[in-house]
Amino acid sequence: MLGGGEEVAIDAIKHALRALRKRQLVEEGAHGPAFVALSRPFIFQGSVWKEKAENLETELQQCYKAQSRLSEQLVVEVAESRASKSLLKEKEELIASLQNDLSQASEECTSLKELLEEKTRAVDLVTSENQELKAQLEETRVRADAALAENKMLIDRWMLQKMQDAEKLNEANAIYEDMLDKVKASSIEQLARQQVDGVVRQSEEGAEYYVESTIPTTNKYKIPAHQGGCAAMVFEYNSNKLISGGQDQTLKLWDTNSGSLGRTLHGCLGSVLDLAITHDNKTIIAASSSNNLFVWDKDSGRIRHTLTGHVDKVCAVDVSRFSNRNVASAAYDRTIKIWDMQKGYCTNTIIFPSNCNALSFGLDGLTICSGHVDGNLRLWDVQTGKLLSEVVAHSLSITSISLSRNGNVLLTSGRDNVHNLFDMRTLEVCGTLRASGNRVASNWSRSCISADDSYVAAGSADGSVYVWSISQAKIVSTLKEHNSSVLCCSWSGLGKPLVTADRNGTICTWT
Repeated sequence: MLGGGEEVAIDAIKHALRALRKRQLVEEGAHGPAFVALSRPFIFQGSVWKEKAENLETELQQCYKAQSRLSEQLVVEVAESRASKSLLKEKEELIASLQNDLSQASEECTSLKELLEEKTRAVDLVTSENQELKAQLEETRVRADAALAENKMLIDRWMLQKMQDAEKLNEANAIYEDMLDKVKASSIEQLARQQVDGVVRQSEEGAEYYVESTIPTTNKYKIPAHQGGCAAMVFEYNSNKLISGGQDQTLKLWDTNSGSLGRTLHGCLGSVLDLAITHDNKTIIAASSSNNLFVWDKDSGRIRHTLTGHVDKVCAVDVSRFSNRNVASAAYDRTIKIWDMQKGYCTNTIIFPSNCNALSFGLDGLTICSGHVDGNLRLWDVQTGKLLSEVVAHSLSITSISLSRNGNVLLTSGRDNVHNLFDMRTLEVCGTLRASGNRVASNWSRSCISADDSYVAAGSADGSVYVWSISQAKIVSTLKEHNSSVLCCSWSGLGKPLVTADRNGTICTWT
C-alpha cells in the first residue's frame, strides 16, 4: 500500500498525461483541415502552411520530450516512495522495539525500587537489632565482670577455708602420729586408730583390715593373663582379689594369694583402658576403646549398664569415695562425664581444651582431679562443672593419677618420666620422684601409692618396676621380672601384694 502523498503525486502525473494527450488530440483535430488544405495545390499558401506544420511538429516533439521527462520523474518518484516506505517501516519497527524495551526497563526499574525499599527496611531492622544486641552485650559484659569479681572473691574464701581445713587436718595428723607412737607397744592400737582416724578418715570402712605395707622384693606369681597386653587393674576393697582388663576385651578376677583365676567377664566391645570398682565390691566399671563404659554386677557376672555418650575412646574411670552412685569418666573427646549408676545415665558433662588421660575423685566426692595431655593438672567442681584450679604438673602428658588413702596427697606420673606428689589442699608439689632408668611406656601407664601412703610404685618401658619411699624420696626396690614394657601397677589396700602388668599381658605379684 502506498502512502497518501505518493497517491496524490501519481494522480497528478496521470492527470497531466491525460491533459497532454487530450491537447495533442485537439491539436491534431484542429490542424487536420490545415493538412488537408496543404495537400491542395495552392501555391500561394504553401510556404505559410509549411512553416506552421514545422512549428506544430516541433511543438509536438517538445510535448513528447516533456512526457518522457515526466515518465522518468514518475519512475524516480515511485522508487523514492518505495524506499521511503521501507525506511518508514524500519523506523516504525525500531520505535516499537524501543517502546517495548522502555516498557521492560520501566517494569524493571519499578521492581528494583520495590526491592530497594524492602532492603532498606531490612537494613533498618538489622540496624535496630544490632543496636539492641550491642546493648545486651554491654549488659552481659557488665554482669560477667560482676560474676568474675564475685567468683574471685568466692575462690579466695574457698582457698582460705581450705587452708584452715588443712591446718586442722595437719593438727589431726600430728595427733594421730603422736598417739600411734604411744600405742604401738600396746594392745589398744585398734582403739586408737578408731578414735584418731575419726578426725582424719571419719570411720573409714575396712579400717580393721588395714596393715602396714612392706617393700616388695620377690616375685610370687607370674601369670599370662591377657592376650595383647594388660593396661588396667584394680583390687577389691579390703581384699586380695584382683580384677584385670586387657586388649582381649575381657575382665578377669584373680586370687592373688594363690595366683588362680576365679572368673572371666565378657561383654566389653573394645580394649579395656581403665577399671574401677564400687566400695561395696558389687559393681565393676570398665573404660573401653569402643567409646563406651561397661558396668558388671560382680556376683552374677552380667552387664548391668552400657554407658554411652562419649564419641571417642574412654581412657579413665573412677568411683566417688563418698557415694557408690557417682561415677566419672574421661575420654579423648575432651570431656569428663558424671554418671548416676542407679539410673544409668549422664548427669553432667565437663568440657576442656586438652584430652584427659587420667582422673580421680577427691576424698569428699565433690571434686575431681584430672591429668591432661598438655601436662596440666586440673581440679573441677563435680556439681557445677567449673574449673576450680589448674597447675602445670609435667612438661609432657600426664599418664596416671592416684589419690592417697587419707586423701591428702595426689600422685601424678608423666611422659617426662617424673612422678610428682601434690598436696591436695594447695595443689603444690610436695615431692618429686625419678630414676635414671625409669621411662614411662605409654599415655596410660598407671603408677600407684601403697595402702599406708609410704611407697610409690611405677613401671618402666624396659620391664622394670621401681619402688620409691615417699619419706626418703629415693628408690628402695627395683623389681625385674617382666619381658616387656610395664603398663600398670596396683597395690592391695591390705598393704600387700603389689601387682604389675605388662604389654604382653603378663601379671606379676610381688611380696
